Amino acid sequence: MDRLNLHAVPMSPLPRSVHDALSDPNWCFAMQTEFDALLANDAWSLVPWPPRVNLVTGKWIYRHKLLADGSLDRYKARWVLRGFTQRPGVDYDETFSPVVKPVIVRVVLSLALAQH
Repeated sequence: MDRLNLHAVPMSPLPRSVHDALSDPNWCFAMQTEFDALLANDAWSLVPWPPRVNLVTGKWIYRHKLLADGSLDRYKARWVLRGFTQRPGVDYDETFSPVVKPVIVRVVLSLALAQH
């Protein structure tokens, strides 16, 4: 009887800090991929920090993306802003979150169905 030899590659653990992530090539690659995507999409532009202006900080979030069978698909690193540092009436209009609202999905699906 033939035996199936499966050699599962152990997953790198989720990093607890950027320092931990930078010491692991899997997470370094995931962070570089995210950074490259942000640059390619013109997600920001570097500007001088004016005095007395609130700086909205960010942080890295790390996740394992899994396939349906539970095996590792890829390492995913996301750069997210800490929106809670914004101040009402001062800098709420300065960020953009590309999130699709459920009502928009319903409208687009309705339009697609009407065209069919």
